[in-house]
Amino acid sequence: MSHSNEKDGFELSKTRRTLPMALLRAREAVMERFRPLLQAHGVTEQQWRVLRVLKEAEETDASDLAEAASILAPSLSRILKTLEARAFIEARKDPTDGRRALIRLTPEGHAFIRQIAPESAAIYAELEARVGRVRIDSLLDDLEALMTALEQI
Repeated sequence: MSHSNEKDGFELSKTRRTLPMALLRAREAVMERFRPLLQAHGVTEQQWRVLRVLKEAEETDASDLAEAASILAPSLSRILKTLEARAFIEARKDPTDGRRALIRLTPEGHAFIRQIAPESAAIYAELEARVGRVRIDSLLDDLEALMTALEQI
């Protein structure tokens, strides 16, 4: 029988002060500002990430796209079908490797991003005004350092 005041050597931190929970809560606080915009334009967070990655990459294969957009391969497959049905993306066979498909935005996909970009930028500007550009840069630097350190484990 265990008593609540006994120590077992594995005391948990307050949930609020654990890194996983703090990161989730911070992500939620940021994303709740962007969700209405995405919903108004009929895209999910994951679809928007894919579109943004493709805008930067111009053309890439599914495995690189999944990694860059932080999406699992089975989910990516479904997302790509949806985006292709909306004519936002197109795929073609890689001329150097017929088993590989290369994915890119269509002109409609580029136009869709251009349509949403001003509203997205305004939301980001509001975040910067509330949090501060210096603090956001510092957070991004700290998160990058965290990811780099964890990749070495």
